[in-house]
Amino acid sequence: MIAVTVLGGFLTTMTDQTALTAGVVLLVLGGWAVSLCLHEFGHAITAYRGGDWSVRAKGYLTLDPRRYTDPVLSIVLPLIFVAIGGIPLPGGAVWINHAALRSRRTESMVSLAGPSANLVVGMLLAGAISLIQMPLGLAAGLSYLAFLQVIAFVLNILPIPGLDGYGVIEPWLSPAARRFGEKARPWAPLALFVVLIGVPLVGRMFFELAYFVFDVVGGDAALTSFGNSIFRSILGGL
Repeated sequence: MIAVTVLGGFLTTMTDQTALTAGVVLLVLGGWAVSLCLHEFGHAITAYRGGDWSVRAKGYLTLDPRRYTDPVLSIVLPLIFVAIGGIPLPGGAVWINHAALRSRRTESMVSLAGPSANLVVGMLLAGAISLIQMPLGLAAGLSYLAFLQVIAFVLNILPIPGLDGYGVIEPWLSPAARRFGEKARPWAPLALFVVLIGVPLVGRMFFELAYFVFDVVGGDAALTSFGNSIFRSILGGL
């Protein structure tokens, strides 16, 4: 009878842990998909207001994830990178007709709008966690999701060809610099990820910067660490 009781308690604990892990994973993945749409919607709505009306015909103003996502670029690769290094790939893209935009300032604002959306989502999530009483598992999952938003902001704002930060400064560069940027655009982000993951010092500096921004927007590092450990407990074995 005692053995059965102990076994039953063990199974209950395992079931609770499995449910917690599954809930956090689904929360983070679902939240990341939504934030991906908001990131790209930010680009699109800013471009629309700046003169590129073609984004409406392309369906970018609908918040439909099918308009932005690709099964490999938006799901498989981001999961792998989050599992092994905690760095989420942007995962989607909108095609902007830059010739239709009214000014160089508008071009910069279009590029800045995507990362800004991630930062705002991170701030809102961090604020909700601090103001609303909720279960520990939910708070940990939301905190980790908020941290991923901050990572996405810090990553995308870097002035590297292929990332939004470069798009902010690109309109103001010389023709020669822009030509170099075009050539570097396909491989520069991949080189960045290799350096971030393969060079511990650079990776540590990047995450220190991300945690600094996260602290500024009111994030909870302890909750984030807990949410990260839950999330990677299942993805790390894939």
